[in-house]
Amino acid sequence: MTSAISHALSRRSLIRGGALLGAGAIAGLPLAGAALAQDASGRWPAVARMVGAYVDNRRVSGMVATMGFGQARADTIARGTKTFAGDDPVGPDSLFRIYSMTKPITGMAAMMCIDDGLMALDQPLYEIIPAFRTMRVQKRYDGPITADNLEPARRPITIRHLLTHTAGLAYGIIQSGPIREAYSRRGLVPGQVSRLELAQAIMGGTPTDSLADFAQGVAEMPLVYQPGTRWSYSVALDVMGRVIEVVSGQDFDAFLRQRIFDPAGMTSTWFRVPRGEAGRLTGNYFLMGGFPIPLDMPRNSVFLDEPAFPAGGAGLVSSPSDYDRFLRMLAGYGEIDGRRVMSEAAVRMGTRDLFPDTLATNGGFTSNGLTFGFGAGGLVGKGDAEGLYGWFGAAGTSGLVNMRRALRHNLMTQYMPAEAYPTQSEFPQAVARDAARLLQS
Repeated sequence: MTSAISHALSRRSLIRGGALLGAGAIAGLPLAGAALAQDASGRWPAVARMVGAYVDNRRVSGMVATMGFGQARADTIARGTKTFAGDDPVGPDSLFRIYSMTKPITGMAAMMCIDDGLMALDQPLYEIIPAFRTMRVQKRYDGPITADNLEPARRPITIRHLLTHTAGLAYGIIQSGPIREAYSRRGLVPGQVSRLELAQAIMGGTPTDSLADFAQGVAEMPLVYQPGTRWSYSVALDVMGRVIEVVSGQDFDAFLRQRIFDPAGMTSTWFRVPRGEAGRLTGNYFLMGGFPIPLDMPRNSVFLDEPAFPAGGAGLVSSPSDYDRFLRMLAGYGEIDGRRVMSEAAVRMGTRDLFPDTLATNGGFTSNGLTFGFGAGGLVGKGDAEGLYGWFGAAGTSGLVNMRRALRHNLMTQYMPAEAYPTQSEFPQAVARDAARLLQS
C-alpha cells in the first residue's frame, strides 16, 4: 500500500463512519400529521440540493435519501447511477454496503434475546462464552502484549458492555502496534471490502473461518481498557453475533432472517447478495486525492461470495427501502404494517442510554464537542437531541430515527473513507431544516 493510500485510509474512519453534527435540531420537531405533497424534492429541498450537488459534481456516482414520519411511506430522493461508468440509475431498491449500520440491527437482535429471557443485560459474558472468564487488560493503551504491561480485568465483561462499546475490546482498524498485529495474525477481521489485495491492508488481514472461532480468538486477546470504564469502538457487536447464536441455538444470520428481516418485510438485506441480485448492487469507491478508484464493483463484488462468517458489526448489504423499514419498525416501537416484530419494551430499552454506571467521567461517546449516550449498537441523543438513535457506515451511509418525534431518515451512497466528505453531518442538518419547514406549513 502506498504511503498516500495509507495516510488517506485512516483505520478509525473506515468502520466508524463520519461525525454527527446538527442532529439536535431534529429533536424539537413535533410528530407530523397532515398528508404531504407528492413531489419529494419539493418537500425536502435542502436534502435534494445536497444530494444533487454531490452527484452533479461527480463526487459520488449515486446517492439515495429516504425520509419519513411515523408509519407513513418514506419519501425518496435519488440521483445518479450505480457506478461512474454505467447509466443504470440508483433508486430505493438499489443495494449498498451498509457496514456499521449493521450494528443497530445486531443490537436489536440482542434486545429480543433479553426480552425472551435467553440472557440478561448485566449478565457476565463468560456465562455464555466461557473463554471470556479471565481477561487481561493493557496498562498502556496499544502498548506491548507482555506480562509487565498487562493486569487482570477488575470486573467481567457484560452484555451491556458489548452493546455500548464499553467492554474494552480492541478493533483491528482502530488499534496500532502489537495488538493490531495480533488481531491480524489471529484472523480477527470482522468484515470485507474487496477482492483486491488492498482490502487485506484496509481491514487488517484475512478473517478466520467461523463466528465461533472469531469470538474465541477475541477472548484470547488482551483488552485495551478496563471493562465498563470507557467507550471504545470495537468488535463487540461481532462478538454479540456469537452470543446470539449460543443463547438462541440458531446461526446468527438465520436468527436475523427469522426474527427481524422476514417479519419486518426486509427482503433485500443480506450478508451475501444472491447472484441474481448483482445488478442491483452499487459500486464502492476509494477516494484518493478526491479521485474515485473502483474498490468493489457490482458484477465482481466480494459480497457475492459467502463471507467467512456473518459479521454483526459491519457485514450487511441493504437497500434504502429495506433500511427504512427497519427504522420504521423502531419508530413504531416494534410494530410495522400491523405486525409486531419486537416488543415495545425491547425497543425502548435498546434505544435508551445503556452506558454502565462505572463509566469514567471522561469515558463516554463524544463527537465534535457533542456528548451522546449509547444504546443497543447505536448512539442515543441527549439534551436537545433526546430521542435520537442510530449509527453510520464506513462507506458514507447514515441511518437515524428520532424515537420521540417519529422522524426517520437514512442516506445511502458508496465511498471510502467516510470522512473524506461531510455527508454524515450534512444530511441530518438538511433533514432538520426541511422537516422544520414542513411542520410549520
